[in-house]
Amino acid sequence: TLRKVSEIYDSISFVGVGKYNEFDQLRIAGVRHADLKGYSFSREDVDARWLANQYAQILGQYFTHEMKPLEVEMLVAEMSEEDGGDQLFHLLYDGTVMDTTSFVVIGGEADAIRERMEETWSREADLASALGSSVDALAGPDRQLVGDDLEVAVLARQNGRRAFRRIEGDDLDGLLA
Repeated sequence: TLRKVSEIYDSISFVGVGKYNEFDQLRIAGVRHADLKGYSFSREDVDARWLANQYAQILGQYFTHEMKPLEVEMLVAEMSEEDGGDQLFHLLYDGTVMDTTSFVVIGGEADAIRERMEETWSREADLASALGSSVDALAGPDRQLVGDDLEVAVLARQNGRRAFRRIEGDDLDGLLA
């Protein structure tokens, strides 16, 4: 019941792994920062690059000045209005930010899952195919995952300004079939 995938602002989403209370505090701070900047200036001034840099500063501060760094790994993703302008930022516990253009695997067994994902990943895949490849890579050869085992969300251009949408229940089961 704890959400690791969330909406931050309009077409920006957040994914966190690690200690739930730590990344959820960062998620809440991101929502507040984005709301304040959007209200003070303009909604268009809020973007994933700015938010990822805010998170990197916080994580770097904890890493260098606190007794214990935050035990988190995060993604900040933004979907642009047109194809080709999407942004995906991978943040590590020490404040390192990586700007990526394809897919990112975070959390436990990330290297093994990434290897399996690279075998089937395609930028042109539709939602059902991309989800199938992701679930197969996550499950590996030894287990089977069903809809109740997963938390799935998308940023969809056709959703308008609020692009974030969770995929659950029958909709998820239909995509996995």
